[in-house]
Amino acid sequence: MGLITFLSDFGYRDHYVAAVKARLLGLVPAVPVLDLTHAIEPYNVPHAVHVLGAVFADFPAGTVHLIGVDDHGGARRGWVAASWRGHYFVAADNGILTLLTDARPDDVVRLPTPAEWPASPTRDVLAPAAAHLAQGHSLTDLGPLGTELNPLVNRQLRLQDHRITGHVVHVDHYGNLVTNITRTAIEAVGHGRACTVHFARESVRGFAPHFQAVDPGDVACVYNGQGALCIGVNQGHASELLGLHFDSQVDVRFAVNE
Repeated sequence: MGLITFLSDFGYRDHYVAAVKARLLGLVPAVPVLDLTHAIEPYNVPHAVHVLGAVFADFPAGTVHLIGVDDHGGARRGWVAASWRGHYFVAADNGILTLLTDARPDDVVRLPTPAEWPASPTRDVLAPAAAHLAQGHSLTDLGPLGTELNPLVNRQLRLQDHRITGHVVHVDHYGNLVTNITRTAIEAVGHGRACTVHFARESVRGFAPHFQAVDPGDVACVYNGQGALCIGVNQGHASELLGLHFDSQVDVRFAVNE
C-alpha cells in the first residue's frame, strides 16, 4: 500500500481539507495521508511549485502527491495525473506540473471531466485518482496517455562570463528570499573566483554558512538545502527590509581576473 501527500491552498480555517481527507479515508482507509501544507497562498502556482519541489523527492518512490492548489484552474484545461522521477502527481492542469517538471514528465494522462462541474475538484476528481494510484494501479487506467500540459515556463537564469542574473522565486515564512540561482551555476561560472551578490541597492560579498553567522540585523547570503542562493536578515524580515519580493532581480558578479 502506498502513501499520499496532500498540498493545498485551502488554509486551516474551513472544512475543505477535512472534506478531502474524509473522501480519501472512505476510498483507501489503510493508506496514510501526510499533509505538506495547506497554507499555499491562494491560487499561487509558483508558491506550490517551490514547496513541492523542495520536498517531494524525500518521500519514497511511488508516493502520490495530491495537489489542491487553484484546483478550479482546470476549468479551461481539466485535471491531470503524471509520473515523474518515480513519483505520481495529480493536479489541475494550471501550470503546476509544467513548472515542476520543466515540461518533461515521464507520462501524463488527462482525467475524465465529470458531466456536472464538481463542487470541489480536489475532493471529487483528484482524490479518487490519487487513491487509485496509491493502491498500485496503473496511471493509464485513469485515462489516455498524452503530452500536452498548460505551457507555463520557469524563469531562466542568464549566464555570462562574469555575471549570473536570476530572480526571487519564493519568500518564506521568515521573510528569507529564495532565488533560482543555484550553487551549481555559481560554481560553473565562477570557477572559484570571489563574487558579490547584488540586489536592490545592496550587495553582499561571498556566502555565509547560515544566517546566524552575521550580526542581528545584518544581511547574509547562504545556500539552502536544495542548493539555491538565499538572501536573509539575521532575526529580520528580508523581504520587508530590503524591498524585495517574488520576481525581484538578483545578480551574482564575479571578479574579473586580468
